[in-house]
Amino acid sequence: MLKPLLLFWMAAFLFTLPSWRYWQAPANKIISMACPLPLKGEEVIERTAYTFSYNEAHEQANWVAYILTKAHLGSGVERSNKFMPDPFVLSQTATNADYAKSGYDRGHLAPAADMSWSLQVMQESFYFSNMSPQLPGFNRGIWKVLEEKVRDWALLYDTIYVVTGPVLEPGLPTIGPNKVSVPKAYFKALVAPKQHKGIAFLLPHAKSTASILEFSITIDALEELIDRDLFFQLPDYLELEIEGARHVWP
Repeated sequence: MLKPLLLFWMAAFLFTLPSWRYWQAPANKIISMACPLPLKGEEVIERTAYTFSYNEAHEQANWVAYILTKAHLGSGVERSNKFMPDPFVLSQTATNADYAKSGYDRGHLAPAADMSWSLQVMQESFYFSNMSPQLPGFNRGIWKVLEEKVRDWALLYDTIYVVTGPVLEPGLPTIGPNKVSVPKAYFKALVAPKQHKGIAFLLPHAKSTASILEFSITIDALEELIDRDLFFQLPDYLELEIEGARHVWP
């Protein structure tokens, strides 16, 4: 049974988002298995290790998707810490000026620690298109705990499909001259394809000492909330098996 807090967040956002508008990939274009079904007219931008869709109105990504494998984890390269506007976003992204003295961290959507297997990949993870304003207590607390747990699961299951992002809606507070929206919640959806397992998380944007499993939901429930088809490239039988069940993740 979902916790009351999760039910509150789901009810708050459920009717504020547009319905799916189906998209067809251009001829000969192959997108990541972790990539959600883009909405009609939505541009999908590919980096070396992750894919994302940028929301100009909110000055951050709608979602970031990538495949994390056991081979990607280990000592790796050092954290870059060089935050940069993303030249792939033609409408321009947020900048350091938006976050300066705002009280919010430049919170990674695709974590830097997941991108440590290559210098280029690490550097790309610091583009502002991969950032969202996060409270320090959230970014360095429960969000970090969840990120670390995802890496543990990648070591255990070998391969994880990851889709993560902010829950965006009209009327959010903003920071900086570019009016970067401050989300009220964040999500992360995971599929372990070899084990036929899936899980999703919906985290209120607040400091918390609760277990991350207190915020777990089915992928189906998350898809209904954010009005997205997250793992549309899975075979239909596997999508039904994975997305509707509450699997046990250690």
